Formats: sequence, structure tokens, C-alpha cells
Amino acid sequence: MKARLMNGAGNRFILADQRDSAIPAQLPAETVRAWARQHAFDQLLVLNRSEQADAYMRIWNADGDEVGACGNGTRAAAWALMEESGSDAASLDTIGGRLAAERAGHLSVSVDMGEPRLDWQSIPLARPMDTVALDFATEADGIRIETPGAVNMGNPHAVFFIRDVESLPVAKLGREVELDPLFPEKVNAGFAQIYDASHIRLRVWERGAGLTAACGTGACAALVAAHRRGLAARKASIMADGGELFVEWREADNHVILTGPVEDEGEIELAP
Repeated sequence: MKARLMNGAGNRFILADQRDSAIPAQLPAETVRAWARQHAFDQLLVLNRSEQADAYMRIWNADGDEVGACGNGTRAAAWALMEESGSDAASLDTIGGRLAAERAGHLSVSVDMGEPRLDWQSIPLARPMDTVALDFATEADGIRIETPGAVNMGNPHAVFFIRDVESLPVAKLGREVELDPLFPEKVNAGFAQIYDASHIRLRVWERGAGLTAACGTGACAALVAAHRRGLAARKASIMADGGELFVEWREADNHVILTGPVEDEGEIELAP
């Protein structure tokens, strides 16, 4: 299967186009994991036919689990579709609904990620809880973190606010948070340091993928969680390990807009 290796702020994807196939690809988890070991990607994106949008996009994490959303992956797929059509806009149907994207400059794409889901059932959590600040704590290497904000951006996120994110054992803490019973579908763990109301440093441990250079839905969740706590404005620059993303939580329609760079690393062949 021919595919493209792409990234968004260092968040790496394989984009495979299966729109010419009448039958959607059946991808066993072990096949996805084998490709991830070979090509070191965070998510596999597969484009299928759609009657209403430019394509229907399915998403697998590197561990082989199919998931509902990937913000940077959506931007990368939309860029490929826009390059193909010569248009400045593209739409993608996903498990979580339709997403609209548009060019935001040279090798830059914005995507409307829709409304954040904020009630405890939608995260989901194992029990009722205030999602502005969860009654939850964990620790690793003697460092305790607690009271994250919870946001679902098509996938679940717990966002911790940290004084010094660079010194944090993110991988150890992220693994603990991801698998905690409070999160029945597991969870992405974000670790955010607030520089000021419009600048946030973020590191993310992605469920099923591990520590990632950037996470689009994680950036969206961080901005939403920070604003709900009174720590950030509705628009901010999110600095990930792999680059800068921009997020706006619009007051007018409650939608979250994610903007950032894309890079096409070239064509590859996926072994059957």
C-alpha cells in the first residue's frame, strides 16, 4: 500500500489514500503496530470515500487502536486534499463528525475542531466529577501532580498545570495517568506551563502512542482547560516539543480552531 509520511509540528503520521477501493481497508492491530515500529509514526490516517465530504478519514494510534480524532492529522490530511484539488478548503468526515479545514498560509492549515465536550460523561470519567479541576492525583519520582482539567476534543484529555514542565518526568507520569481507572477509555495526559495568558508550553503523553512531539487535540484541550481555570485567554500560542500551534476557542459559536504547520516527508510503501 502506497502512503505518505507527514508531520504537523513534529507529530508524525502515515497518510494512506484508499478512496479508489470500494471496500474499506481491514487493518488488524498487529499490522498497524508493525508499521509503527518500521516508520515511527504516532497515528495512521486512512482516507476512504465519502458522499458528503472530500473524504472519510479513519485514525489508528501506533498501538493499533482505532480512535475518533487527531487534530494535527486532520490538518495534514486536509492539506493533501487541498493540494490535490487546488482548493483552499477541504472537509473530512470522521467517527466524531465532519471537520472543515482551510489554508492559513504557506504549509499552514486551520481546522475547526468543533465544540469541546466538558461534562464528565463525555470525557468519559468513571464517576461524576467537576471537570474544571478533577479530584485526581498521581506521582512519579517523588513528584506529585493533581487536579487536572478534563476536556474531550473527539478524544479524552486530562490537562495538568505545572510550574516547570521541562523538569517533569512526563513519560512516567503520563503512563500512570493514561491507564488510571478513572478514565475507562484511557486518556491523553497534557502537562501545561502557563507563560502568560496567550502563551502556553505543552508536553503530551498520547494514549496508545506515548510521548509525542505535538498533539493537536491536546493543544486544543490545554487552551480550553486553561481558560476555564482563568489561566489563559480564548486565544493562545501553544509551544509543543516539535513546534508552535495556535488555538482559539471562539466565544461566538463555542468552536475550537487549531492552526499550525504541515510537512510532507515523501512517499513510502507499507508492506501488506
